[in-house]
Amino acid sequence: MSTSPKPCCTPGRGAEGPAAPVAVALADPRAARVARQLTGLPGGRFLMGTDDREGYPADGEGPVRAVELSPFRIAPTTVTNAAFATFVKATGHRTEAESFGYSYVFEGFLDPALAAGSPQVAAVPWWRAVAGATWRTPEGPGSSVTTRQNHPVVHVSWHDAQAYCAWSGTRLPTEAEWEYAARGGLEQARYPWGDELAPGGRAQCNIFRGDFPVPDSPPDGRGGTVPVTAHRPNGYGLHNTVGNVWEWCADWFSVGFHRTGPRRDPLGPPDGTARVMRGGSHMCHASYCNRYRVAARSSNTPDSSAGNIGFRVAADAPGAG
Repeated sequence: MSTSPKPCCTPGRGAEGPAAPVAVALADPRAARVARQLTGLPGGRFLMGTDDREGYPADGEGPVRAVELSPFRIAPTTVTNAAFATFVKATGHRTEAESFGYSYVFEGFLDPALAAGSPQVAAVPWWRAVAGATWRTPEGPGSSVTTRQNHPVVHVSWHDAQAYCAWSGTRLPTEAEWEYAARGGLEQARYPWGDELAPGGRAQCNIFRGDFPVPDSPPDGRGGTVPVTAHRPNGYGLHNTVGNVWEWCADWFSVGFHRTGPRRDPLGPPDGTARVMRGGSHMCHASYCNRYRVAARSSNTPDSSAGNIGFRVAADAPGAG
């Protein structure tokens, strides 16, 4: 059992600035379309967490506990660059990465000169603080999302995700809702499709390829994100709930709150310093950050952003409340 997890593969800012302003929901048919595209799930009882030998107890993954959820709706994919661009055009939203003037990028995706001129992150030196890295320019100046419209938006903070939710009439899923949805109806399976990472040798998710942190050369000539529907959906019709990008959840992060907290529609602790992230990302690797399992969890400060952090949205079931 992995009792001493290494630092996770997402550097953070440490709440060093003000929250991004939250956009006011608009009478915009493009915003309303977001909620109409959500998948309805029945809720009910499921077993949350894990005592898996591959898990990280220090992250608070266990113990396994029965949780009851009300019906809710959730997006089948993470928010794409195209969808986020629509939101920004409608609201003029400026992300925190743009306000701070930098965001974190894996050095393996950078031009050597740009990498050399961008500060390393001490705890995770393969990450660089790149001036001008934003959701529009994921690898810094000169990069673009023009050919990645159907990839997940990245370099978005928890506050940025909240702003998108306010505009679209949605919300971030709770951590319990996220795990229930990610499991796709499989009880206590390690992954959304079962217990074997690559059944029949076929990749089921987008995780790090290579001898970490040295990436392989992928067929398309670049690593990083893949389209939001690149892999087969789980039993609930959700794509890429593990791998590709970390997904922000609504909850404050705590290692122990869930041991005594509510078991009916849990919302997490009332306060904290970091927000929950789930699902792992294209930067996860078994040798370093084995957090691409459905029960794995991590966190970051709500003003943080990086090239492997995105989000998907959720909403209450019609008539709830």
